[in-house]
Amino acid sequence: MVERPRPEQPIAAGRGRGYAMAAGRDVSGGLEAVAVSLWPPGETPPPFQYSPDSVPGADGAVDPTEVTFPGCPCRALSCSARSCPCLRRCAAPLFECNAMCRCGDGCENRVVQRGLQVRLEVFKTAKKGWGVRALEAIPEGTFVCEYAGEVLGFTEARRRTCAQTAQDCNYIIAVREHLHSGQVMETFVDPTYVGNVGRFLNHSCEPNLVMVPVRVDSMVPKLALFAAIDISAGEELCYDYSGRFRNFPLSGGEQKASEEGNVLRKPCFCGSRSCAAFLPWDGSLFPAADTRSESSA
Repeated sequence: MVERPRPEQPIAAGRGRGYAMAAGRDVSGGLEAVAVSLWPPGETPPPFQYSPDSVPGADGAVDPTEVTFPGCPCRALSCSARSCPCLRRCAAPLFECNAMCRCGDGCENRVVQRGLQVRLEVFKTAKKGWGVRALEAIPEGTFVCEYAGEVLGFTEARRRTCAQTAQDCNYIIAVREHLHSGQVMETFVDPTYVGNVGRFLNHSCEPNLVMVPVRVDSMVPKLALFAAIDISAGEELCYDYSGRFRNFPLSGGEQKASEEGNVLRKPCFCGSRSCAAFLPWDGSLFPAADTRSESSA
């Protein structure tokens, strides 16, 4: 069995070392370009290691820090869609210029990789545990933060999911991208032990954030969260854990999966008019809901 990292164990991060959060007022411990506030005074979330970027999981199956994309030859300060190969392939999926590109750090095609640029606060909610709110107005389309954590292979993601109890918080997110060829690319991120401010974001059936996979150095995406609407200062930031937006109806397969396995679904406290009453549940990581063998993960 692969040992999970523990909060006191240092873990290398893309822009610094992992940080075991103390009772300070900056949740990121100085690892973000903008401090992440904490409220109320005297209360602190359970310890975890802060990392602004995703890191390889304990299973070692996926390395999100590896650079495998070639860089663009652009010598301008900012790339142009007519000449930059990074921008020309930006239909879907989204690609940013990377460490191998010749363009400058000020290139307009470098957004998510710059990390947190808006002021956020982790705060204690009335019913949903910890949450995140904006400390400044955020215009629609603005990059807010990444959902960073350990990037896992399917086998380890399923093992961790199956080991959870009904009382445990589930931070594991499974992102599936359907390609034109019919293939499905899967990314599993778990910020339970190593993560950033994104791990505190709550679910809403009418979210103000939308998650978009953005690739920088390799095909392992950064799970970027953008403002889906204009957001006011003081407003809680939420996204739809299911990957849908504005509570589009469940497909038949999703509905069946959500009812299988005798899993105790957790109530949703988002309070929106279209609230589904329960948090989304992904049954694909449970053995009964998946037919793949261990070797094919």
